[in-house]
Amino acid sequence: MSTGEERTLVQEIEGHLLLAAAREEGRTAAVRVASRLGWLTDSQRDDLERNFETEYLTLARTSWRHTAERAEELRHTYESRYRALRQRLVAWCVLGGAVLAATGLLVLAAA
Repeated sequence: MSTGEERTLVQEIEGHLLLAAAREEGRTAAVRVASRLGWLTDSQRDDLERNFETEYLTLARTSWRHTAERAEELRHTYESRYRALRQRLVAWCVLGGAVLAATGLLVLAAA
């Protein structure tokens, strides 16, 4: 198995674990909300819990999507800044080398 395949497998496992954790959080929150409504019948309670869990997962996925989009935006921003800084650094190094070479030539010419 190559490194890329391993990384993909790990990401898929992490995704499944994250989804399972979110689903469990949704169930727990749904049970907590439904327990406060003592007047619900069992079928109403089950419906409420199921709908609450579905909404919770939908909100979690939306939040994850927004987070991923923002992370991608930040990655592009920082990559472009890094490229610009690297170009500046190379330019300064070339300029410094040219100044050093010119100084060396002047010293040799004067001697």
